[in-house]
Amino acid sequence: MEFALSEDQRLLQDSITGFLKDTVPLDVVRRIADGDAEATKAAEQGLADMGTLGLNLPESEGGYGMGLLGACLVQEALGHYVAPSAFLAAAVAGDVLARSGSNLAMGIASGVESFGLALTELSSRRDGAGVKVDNGKLTGRSLLAMVPDGPNHVVVADETGHLHVVKDWAATPMRTIDRTRTFVELSFDQVSVVETMPDAARALAIARLLVAADTLGAAQAMLDKAVEYAKERRQFGRVIGSFQAVKHLCAEMAAKLEPARALVWHAAYAMDTGDPEALVMANLARAHLAEVGTFVAKTATEVHGGMGFTDLLGLHYWFKRIGVNRQLFGSPEQARQAAAVAQGFVEA
Repeated sequence: MEFALSEDQRLLQDSITGFLKDTVPLDVVRRIADGDAEATKAAEQGLADMGTLGLNLPESEGGYGMGLLGACLVQEALGHYVAPSAFLAAAVAGDVLARSGSNLAMGIASGVESFGLALTELSSRRDGAGVKVDNGKLTGRSLLAMVPDGPNHVVVADETGHLHVVKDWAATPMRTIDRTRTFVELSFDQVSVVETMPDAARALAIARLLVAADTLGAAQAMLDKAVEYAKERRQFGRVIGSFQAVKHLCAEMAAKLEPARALVWHAAYAMDTGDPEALVMANLARAHLAEVGTFVAKTATEVHGGMGFTDLLGLHYWFKRIGVNRQLFGSPEQARQAAAVAQGFVEA
């Protein structure tokens, strides 16, 4: 048995990577972080034109049938280039809608329907926030929602752990240290529910898995940048990459990152094949990548020395992306708790 990506999956990787390399170089990342809406729109529209929004949907729903492993490959590339995208929200929404038999799923692949994602209630809650449902009406606030520009619908989790599709809300931008992506606070005032769906635990696990893939890509980019810098930067008449201490730092990053990639891919494969431990693996992948990503972000910055903290190299965009990913959809500890619950080790 060959444990490797298929030819189609490798072609997908190459296509997405090639597009992002040309479309989102560092100077464009700077513009996106400064709020350039046109640069953001160009990146997102290009990815949509490539058919990524329906990538993980089955062919019966108008998608490409590449599953969550294909989605993780795309999200990994997005993290590598710290690119903005509506992809994560579309992938999660598409999966839960398709599994519930909703007619809205096919609209994602065709581009007719676009979705935002507000799952805060499934992982954490803030004072003064929270979403309640009463007689088919949503009321409350959801923080750190991922809502692309101009979506038709939003998938919202309420405080009881149920998922709802709505098409009316008020959005207020929320600023985080990561300026490569936009997060919003959503407010609902007796908003009618279009559909209610099961699989809240699966939706959260998918979101966490895609965040893990995003962190994987960002961490790999930071390692690559550290290695290249170590090959060029000279100190005491030698490139710093020749010093044993720097070699050890780069080797340790690579040693932690490579098995993490296998973990993400295995978790995605488990989700696609209905493995009984799929939710466990997805949550563990999320928790582990949060720790590995934090280590790589810190160590790669150290390899760059004082230059690593300047805006000149732009390393901070990847550093901050990994930092926000660590808390997105719950902390590493919460993801491990979910894995323990799924295994029956502790009660929910």
